Amino acid sequence: MSAVKVRFAPSPTGLLHVGNLRAALVNWLYARQTGGTFILRLDDTDAERSTGEFADAIREDLEWLGLDWDESFKQSERLALYDAAAAKLRADGRLYPCYETAEELETRRKIQRAQGKPPVYDRAALDLSESDRAALEAEGRCPHWRFRLEVPAVVEFEDLIRGPVHFDMGSLSDPVLLREDGSYLYMLPSVVDDMDMGITHVVRGEDHVTNSAVQVQIFAALGGHGENKTPEFAHFSLLTSAGGEGLSKRGGAESVRELREEAGLEPMALLSLLAHIGTSEPIEPFVTIDPLIESFDFAKFARNPARFDPETLDVLNARILHATPFDAVRERLGLEEADETFWLVVRGNLKKLSDAAKWWKIIYEPIRPLIGGRNFMIAALVLLPKGEWDENTWKEWTDAVKEETGRKGKDLFMPLRTALTGRHEGPEMKAILPLIGRERAIERLQGKRT
Repeated sequence: MSAVKVRFAPSPTGLLHVGNLRAALVNWLYARQTGGTFILRLDDTDAERSTGEFADAIREDLEWLGLDWDESFKQSERLALYDAAAAKLRADGRLYPCYETAEELETRRKIQRAQGKPPVYDRAALDLSESDRAALEAEGRCPHWRFRLEVPAVVEFEDLIRGPVHFDMGSLSDPVLLREDGSYLYMLPSVVDDMDMGITHVVRGEDHVTNSAVQVQIFAALGGHGENKTPEFAHFSLLTSAGGEGLSKRGGAESVRELREEAGLEPMALLSLLAHIGTSEPIEPFVTIDPLIESFDFAKFARNPARFDPETLDVLNARILHATPFDAVRERLGLEEADETFWLVVRGNLKKLSDAAKWWKIIYEPIRPLIGGRNFMIAALVLLPKGEWDENTWKEWTDAVKEETGRKGKDLFMPLRTALTGRHEGPEMKAILPLIGRERAIERLQGKRT
């Protein structure tokens, strides 16, 4: 078994979106390629916004996509571990109480900017005496707690995607690890869990590069060494809209649930796009995920933003359906009598799987024929072949009708198609005619709704 161990850590405060999914997929592909372990960690320390319903929805979406996990846990069940870590940091002088309000902090930042200084926390709270703190608490103020960064210092690590990363920690504010109400922000629980679970690689978006530098120091302050060494990091570029704007829901960041239920996308359409978007690999449709596992390589990730275009999803979805075997959709079609012959005839015209039901109705259920030219239809009806029909029947019939009526090209084929299917486009008539059958064909050529 590979020593690689990675985690996907969504907050169950909403539905899974394409940006979240990309993080899950990249971690999952790396774990599966290396034979490693993929952990699903639910970061639910935000008790006000996290819900069990959202947690269940995240699991359901991952299961629908086939992204299985080897281990799973919720941070809300591990608070004692975080309390112990916070106590150690306090005892070591690395976690200190601060009493400024949000308004006071914003005022200080404005003054710093006006003076041409970076808006970095000035560590004024470190100068408070015991009596100062007691007085502030007597006013009803509750402290938030900041992690004291080691400065001056430069944090360096080799990013598997970005290459060498250097961070001057003096350019950063001491991060808040605990809120006034005692609840934890992201930073501390994440480090504690990574240490406890033996995470070897932290793979996430480039918006977390600064967090990684901070977490390197938190990791060291908690005694990360030996087997609990700091994980390796890989930060991939963020998704943008097709126009290059930051991705938002309005710009196309639909939830996975919407893409699944409303857009009717196939799981492999999403996975095909998100596995190669922002890499040197071409965007192409895959019917199974195995080739994506085999080709995964951090070296192929580009530094440029990855552009997410929902229209590309539609194209991939159609092309995947066109190549999908009947056995893979048999249970999902919702058509008990459908067989492989029907599927092979219609799949090349599908944009989403639900379109198959429309073609079932066109072929086997009553339709409204579009009749063009009564005399022409009578001639076609008279010449309709008898006996068993196969893929050669359409050509035999249209050749006879052409000779009898003198029509050819569109004038010949389109009136017959619309009379038999009620549509101007669709599967090849040589394939669909045998499914319609002679009896239905006669009634439709007669203009009957059948």
